[in-house]
Amino acid sequence: METPLVSFIITYYNLPVSMLKECIDSLLTLTLRPFEREIIIVDDGSDASPINELLSYGDDIIYIRQRHQGLSVARNSGIQMAQGAFIQFVDADDRLLQVPYEQCLDIVRYQQPDLVLFHLTNTPVVPVNIQCDDPVNGTDYMRKNNLHGSACGYIFRAAILGELRFTPGIYHEDEEFTPQLMLRAERVFPTDARAYLYRKRKGSILSCNSIRHRLQRLNDSRQVILRLTEMADRLPASDRLAMQRRTAQLTMDYLYNAIRLTRSRHYVERQIEQLRKHGLFPLPARNYTTKYKWFRRLSNSHVGLSILMFIIPFSRKER
Repeated sequence: METPLVSFIITYYNLPVSMLKECIDSLLTLTLRPFEREIIIVDDGSDASPINELLSYGDDIIYIRQRHQGLSVARNSGIQMAQGAFIQFVDADDRLLQVPYEQCLDIVRYQQPDLVLFHLTNTPVVPVNIQCDDPVNGTDYMRKNNLHGSACGYIFRAAILGELRFTPGIYHEDEEFTPQLMLRAERVFPTDARAYLYRKRKGSILSCNSIRHRLQRLNDSRQVILRLTEMADRLPASDRLAMQRRTAQLTMDYLYNAIRLTRSRHYVERQIEQLRKHGLFPLPARNYTTKYKWFRRLSNSHVGLSILMFIIPFSRKER
């Protein structure tokens, strides 16, 4: 058998089967011949298996069912099964947009990339023509740009994975996985393609709003930052600078979300003290972005923190 060009790993858990079918159909509309694609559905122990409603897809899909262990383990199971030269993660309630994604596939076919970046969107109306920058290595890209952490926002060469896998049992697993993968990539093609359509769905992980859930998300985010910081200390100088930019960005996001999700000055100040003990606060004096510079300045003073505590709870939530 020929090696598939792309393995699509779809993670599924307790969703309407109609959503899963729309996701699969969006992959089947791509101009990949059957032997060029591999569609792996990892059912993470749903209450009811969707398999009987997927029989019409026949050999176009591979269905795996496992006991419920979370998104990270489901993706790791998909990686273990994947035979494709490239891997694309897709959540079962989302889908790929054919025209912009086809242009990313053309880069995969003809440019020998390690990783092609594109954007997530919540609207199916997208530009027809995309802009693609010249390739850079992942380290240089991370040193000069902010990453969008979602593991669904790129297609990558499976060979660069090595032993890298998602950490089981945590939220924000993408934020830990993506920068490590980026440092392994020698040819990264950034594009402005809005190729991945995600749905804002009531009941999803991101929409869950219990205090216990919010605090767990924040705790996991902090642990990811600490692990990446520890990892950065062992990296070569150039990679270390790239990872330090990423951890600074994640630390800013962490404090932003601590304010937005808890609205508690006492909680935020306690988190700042914890970050300070690990050398993560004040934020590094770098001119990464205008937003970063302003946040760093405001968060480092009593009055500035009061301003952030007032403004952020009313700001627009982003994925």
